[in-house]
Amino acid sequence: MQKTTRIGPTPFLAVDHAGDGELVLLLHGVGGNRRNWRDNIPVLSERFKVVAWDARGWGDSDDYEGPLTLADMSTDIARVLDHFGYEKAHLVGLSMGGRNAMHFSGTHPQRVSSLMLCDTLVGFSVWSEEKKAEFIRARREPLLNGMEPSDIAWPIARSLVSPRATHDATEQLADSFSRLHKLMYIKAIEMLMREPDQDLGTIRAPTLVVVGEDDPITPVAQSEQIAHGIPSARLAIVPGAGHLVNIEKPVEFNELVLSFLSALK
Repeated sequence: MQKTTRIGPTPFLAVDHAGDGELVLLLHGVGGNRRNWRDNIPVLSERFKVVAWDARGWGDSDDYEGPLTLADMSTDIARVLDHFGYEKAHLVGLSMGGRNAMHFSGTHPQRVSSLMLCDTLVGFSVWSEEKKAEFIRARREPLLNGMEPSDIAWPIARSLVSPRATHDATEQLADSFSRLHKLMYIKAIEMLMREPDQDLGTIRAPTLVVVGEDDPITPVAQSEQIAHGIPSARLAIVPGAGHLVNIEKPVEFNELVLSFLSALK
């Protein structure tokens, strides 16, 4: 049975969890929340202890003052492991969640059993400062000028999924964006532009890199570079999926997770 728990101290983190066994922690993207894994938790929890979080400032977790950093989020991942009494976890990170997983692997390597890096990238160092500033401005100004996340949810959702995505998948993503805390979303965009690229050569955990064939944001070529840069990493390309492989192709995604984790035993 799936349960919801709030993990303290502040900022409190809301997590859904189910199952028993080795811990699998699901980390959502910048436009996401723990609801993004609704089609994955029931299947994965038949064989593992599965936890999906709302990162600080997302969903039902607490907002907080000051800038957002990957270091803060790595501290929160450790808090989740400690709360459930696990020394190590398998980390499944989608988009921004992949950045979270890679950062945690760099700062807490002894606590990572494996990584699944889904539709993600190592950073934005290849972008000029001007391009980064324009990217932030384009996403910040509408929200600071009175628009709400729900006003931009459907256009963003359509821009992220595969042209072959179902209406249900697109609707799930639009719902996810409509639930964003808009000031935290702005903090997250600023953080992703600011944080240095991940040093892939330092990652030693078994790693599977997953990408949607039609991903318009972090395309296949970027995932190929990640898989090449991490020792012994493998790459899986999901046909007919865009940037949200677990939502757009849940059956295929669940099979990838279970196959990857089973091979580690």
